[in-house]
Amino acid sequence: MNWHPAFQLGTMPMLKYRSTAQAGWCLGVAAICLVFTACTPPTPLASGTADTSSNTTNSLPPESEPADVPTTARSDESDDTPEFGPAPAGKVLRHAVFFSFKDSSSEDEIQQVVDAFRNLPKEIPEIIDFQWGVNNSPEGLNDGLTHCFLLTFKDAAGRAAYLPHDAHKAFGDVLRPHNDKVFVVDYWGDADAKPLEKELKHAVFFRFKKDAAEDAVQKVEAAFAALPEKIDTIKAFEWGTNNSPERHAQGFTHCFMVSFDSEAGRAAYLPHPDHEAFVEILKPVLDAPRVLDFWVQR
Repeated sequence: MNWHPAFQLGTMPMLKYRSTAQAGWCLGVAAICLVFTACTPPTPLASGTADTSSNTTNSLPPESEPADVPTTARSDESDDTPEFGPAPAGKVLRHAVFFSFKDSSSEDEIQQVVDAFRNLPKEIPEIIDFQWGVNNSPEGLNDGLTHCFLLTFKDAAGRAAYLPHDAHKAFGDVLRPHNDKVFVVDYWGDADAKPLEKELKHAVFFRFKKDAAEDAVQKVEAAFAALPEKIDTIKAFEWGTNNSPERHAQGFTHCFMVSFDSEAGRAAYLPHPDHEAFVEILKPVLDAPRVLDFWVQR
């Protein structure tokens, strides 16, 4: 109840009355005011106004987390284990993770992070493939990100086991003091993809304009998917749309993984007339691209 300040215990003013009747009348009025004030609901907060009556603070949103590590679940959430359906036919789940590191972090400290990440497949059996490398793209579209990691799970249940795994959380403790930025996109990749003996991955991500028409985006998808038939230096290709639950995608929705077997193959691809024609289809609907290339290491 909201008590009127004038009637809180110990704060009622001492009044002198000319008669008993007058005193009784005043006390009656006071009682009516007391009841009315107690029954009046508190004034609601205006929209967007913070309620400062509680000392509880909101936890940071997932996108403010500095690493590829999930936010700890609240204690009041259900303990029921979610159920996941099988992967789409012929697909596996790719988990593409990219980091930049603080200027204050030494090469040895960064290598410790890399080694800790590389060790996770030994501790988390749901990781069925692990690739990594350092960005070497000549295009300058990496937004400062330098280290690339591509994990594969059999299905969404595998990813769900990986994210809260103790070994993954321990890796986060190694990463967090050195991590500057993180970018994560998950997509369904091809289960039958065969690794190249020597593989230069060209990871391309698109964020489309908010007013981009669906059919225009589909035209981009089809045009990119047609490039392997037109440019023979493309040795492997897969693409998908982001389905990561982590909210580290920064609005990027589409991932295209193009593989070459040499830097010469990439050099032939970038200025290729068919690639340039694709770029012209892309430009009217593109908000931002992001590109990272890396030699695959395991």
